[in-house]
Amino acid sequence: AHRASRAVRRDFERREPYNYLQVAFFQLKKLDQAVSAAHTFFVANPQHLQMREDIEKYRRMSGVKADSFQDLEATPHWEAYETGVQHYDADEYLQAVARLEESLSEALSALEDCRALCEGPWEDEDEEEKMQPGLYEAIAAHYIQVLKCRQQCVLEIATKPGRISATEDFIPSHLDLLQFAYSQVGNQTLAAECAASYLLFYPTDEPMLEKMKQYRTELGEDAAVTARQSIQHYVQRSLMEKKLIYYAVEHLGETFNDPDLWTPDELIPENLKEKYRGDQEKQKQETLDVEEREKRGPLPFEGIAVTMDSQQMNGTQRVVFDRVLTESECKDLLRLTKAAGEAGDGYRARRSPHTPHERFEGLTVLKAMQLAQKGDVEWRDAKLLLQASEKSRKIIESYFAPGKKLHFSFTHLVCRTAIDGEQEGRMDLSHPVHADNCLLDPEGQECWKEPPAYVYRDYSGILYLNDDFQGGGLFFTEMDTLTVTAEVHPKCGRLVAFSSGKENPHGVWAVSRGRRCAIALWYTHSQEHAEQERVKAEELMEQRAVDQSQPDGDKYQGTDGSSSGSSSEPRAPSRTAKPAEQRQKPGLDRKQHPKVLRARDEF
Repeated sequence: AHRASRAVRRDFERREPYNYLQVAFFQLKKLDQAVSAAHTFFVANPQHLQMREDIEKYRRMSGVKADSFQDLEATPHWEAYETGVQHYDADEYLQAVARLEESLSEALSALEDCRALCEGPWEDEDEEEKMQPGLYEAIAAHYIQVLKCRQQCVLEIATKPGRISATEDFIPSHLDLLQFAYSQVGNQTLAAECAASYLLFYPTDEPMLEKMKQYRTELGEDAAVTARQSIQHYVQRSLMEKKLIYYAVEHLGETFNDPDLWTPDELIPENLKEKYRGDQEKQKQETLDVEEREKRGPLPFEGIAVTMDSQQMNGTQRVVFDRVLTESECKDLLRLTKAAGEAGDGYRARRSPHTPHERFEGLTVLKAMQLAQKGDVEWRDAKLLLQASEKSRKIIESYFAPGKKLHFSFTHLVCRTAIDGEQEGRMDLSHPVHADNCLLDPEGQECWKEPPAYVYRDYSGILYLNDDFQGGGLFFTEMDTLTVTAEVHPKCGRLVAFSSGKENPHGVWAVSRGRRCAIALWYTHSQEHAEQERVKAEELMEQRAVDQSQPDGDKYQGTDGSSSGSSSEPRAPSRTAKPAEQRQKPGLDRKQHPKVLRARDEF
């Protein structure tokens, strides 16, 4: 009789009351009920770190029964569906049929409940509407709101608790699985019925039409094969509602996000079809671009292998290269990280900004050069950091953006170390899921390209230096930040690269033992956002080369006035070194850069 406010409904959808209930039951020393409430909340909020820790504590309590961990809001159709799919995957078709039939029946029942709740008073979606509608317009708008709500119900029943994205083609997929399962247990009559029902959604589906032809042959041409009455009713009613909604879209200025992939083309107004065709063409072109990119000639360096591409990583604009560095180069760079950790770079041995369970150390290219000047690290190691990051830039540029210059946005040699004694029961991540050039909003399925995000970043890369640690792998997710689509395991010389936008949300699993080191790389097409610290670092390296090319008597005087002639790494003078002014980049005015630049804290 009474419709609660949207805020209250949203809290119930997120199962917020169970968060309060578990605390209340715990205070009342009703452990079993507290555990059930906690588990019920956690199922719908698996990213809730505090509740995850509470669940682990409950598991360790002696007075808690295992069967107390139950989902009090479990939906019957999801339980039956997941069990049915497990039986199906295990080729246990008799059990699969029983559970999938139960799931389909429960899903259709849940759909009716949801549709009934769409009835109710008018909810003004935009209170700042231009003007009050007339009577007929108000009636039409209210009715269309109810119809759109009913159409969205299929998404509600197809969305598993704790997930944001719905399972596509939830009802048709039941029929597809059932027709095959029935055929495997020898019940061709019901297999044919399910096939006929599926064809109501996709009447031109070639494989199913072939199946239907086969079933008719096996059953005899005289056998009456019809779709299920419940499915006929479902499809006819849905099509009628879509027709009314699309009329309102075309003539009354309404909007509509069709939840179904099977909606016939003829129902969609011509002006909307053009938009959909445009979107499809754009998507097709992006696919062709990726295919064309993958067919291109060799990468700019020999011996590098593409281990995984976008398709293998279940996404777009993602790739993994191997053999970018040799084992000895990885060891040299790891030596640089050790020296940097001792010398300090503003990150020395401090707790990670992302987790209290790890220490975080970082070194920029400029700081590496400055440490080399002081003799704290070897010049060749600092130079290798410049060379390795530049090599990665050329590889990523040639793969993702041939002919379009990529500039460094930031380069960071980073180590994350697990803190001993603080790993037991740990549930957090080394780096939470995020996107590199926008602010991720999993709930709204959006990524906002606005400060404080680094909106100018176009591509990102991670060049790994070691694998002698536990955890610390990179993973990609869908926009919900929960559904993992791909994982990359670190190892020496492996470079993972990807576009920096919302299409590639990613995070880092917890480092539970040892020390994980890598070069983090960000690139931009915008020259005005190019990394200025790198320019200064390259100038220092060029100056070093010039000084080395001078006769032995003229030993280089460092910036602090001390001689670097006693360096631990003597080198022969270079015959090919050019004067610094000849090798300076066109248009580069050294005076515009300060002598001492502070390393930016990207976190």
